Amino acid sequence: MATENEKIRSFPGKTKLVPADPAPLEPTPVAEGPATVEPAAPVTSASRRRLIIPIIALAALAGMAWFGYNYYTTGRFMVSTDDAYIVGDITTISPKVTGYVTKVNVVANQRVRAGDALVTLDDGDYRIVRDQAQVAIDGQNLTLARIDAQIIGAGAAVTQAEAQKTSLQAAQHNAQLAFDRSTELTARAVRSQADLDTATAAIDQANANLAAADAQIAAAQASVGVLQAQRAEAAGTIKSQQLALQKAERDIDFTVLRAPYDGIVGNMAVQLGDLVSVGARLAAIVPVDALYVEANFKETQLAQLVPGEMVEIRVDALGAEPIRGTVESLAPASGSVFSLLPAENATGNFTKVVQRVPVRIALPTDALASGKLRAGLSVTVEADTRTIPGAAN
Repeated sequence: MATENEKIRSFPGKTKLVPADPAPLEPTPVAEGPATVEPAAPVTSASRRRLIIPIIALAALAGMAWFGYNYYTTGRFMVSTDDAYIVGDITTISPKVTGYVTKVNVVANQRVRAGDALVTLDDGDYRIVRDQAQVAIDGQNLTLARIDAQIIGAGAAVTQAEAQKTSLQAAQHNAQLAFDRSTELTARAVRSQADLDTATAAIDQANANLAAADAQIAAAQASVGVLQAQRAEAAGTIKSQQLALQKAERDIDFTVLRAPYDGIVGNMAVQLGDLVSVGARLAAIVPVDALYVEANFKETQLAQLVPGEMVEIRVDALGAEPIRGTVESLAPASGSVFSLLPAENATGNFTKVVQRVPVRIALPTDALASGKLRAGLSVTVEADTRTIPGAAN
């Protein structure tokens, strides 16, 4: 017999006892209290990827759209390079004369004005040369005064010889008259032959005296000419001595080395007591108020660069603060042409290299006045071709 918990189930050809369906359980009473919340199912990596991928795609599309818009409105008009530096026309301070350094008037990194004394050399030897030249000039002036006095005396001798000639001309005229009378009277037998001989001798003597007077005048005039030549020679000598004096004074001036323009002293290489020679490098002056940018643009960018374009300059030392500059000029040749050893391309092994051309860019006055810019600093420049009508492509 089947028990309470079993029941009989009939199958074709056999009979089998199976457990009866359990009786339904009574619900267990639950104590009253706050309801509990089932925890949320954890987020799997697959669901996380399904959320991130669309966000990344949207961000990429937004970035591409912004980049395309920026390129179309601005980027296609900009020409930039980071091969650029701040440049200054630095002057090397070198002596033109040799001497010992008696004073160094400045220190490194000191700002100076045009004409300020930088280095002073011993000028004792050059003062001696100047004094010698002055003494020689004074002596030559005395020589000129003496020659002038001699010229005056020679002129008086000429005047005296001319006056004597006038007197002799009168005597010669009187002797000529006496000779003519004696000749006539002797012909008429009024006077003797002796009187005629005396008159003849007198006229001959008068003629000789007149010839001597002419010679004396010529000699006096020649003496004046000689003295005038001596004076001209002395005047030429004094000019040469005056030039020597001027050179000595210039050498004295060169013993004080001065700043050629406003700037800052750098690269000091001189000490008190040094013996410096002509052309020695003592210091350098950097014109901080006249700096400019030299940017080396690629040859493929030159078609878009013309003088007058506005340039945005970013100095690495100043961070992201931009400076507005202006294109001043383009170099007449690429940098390789001006190099010490230009490239020789007429060879079998040739590799084409994009050439760069230096472009000079002017810096604004306020940026130079700030005193923050220094020669040699690296910069990045970006030229806006829209700032010149017709320059944009």
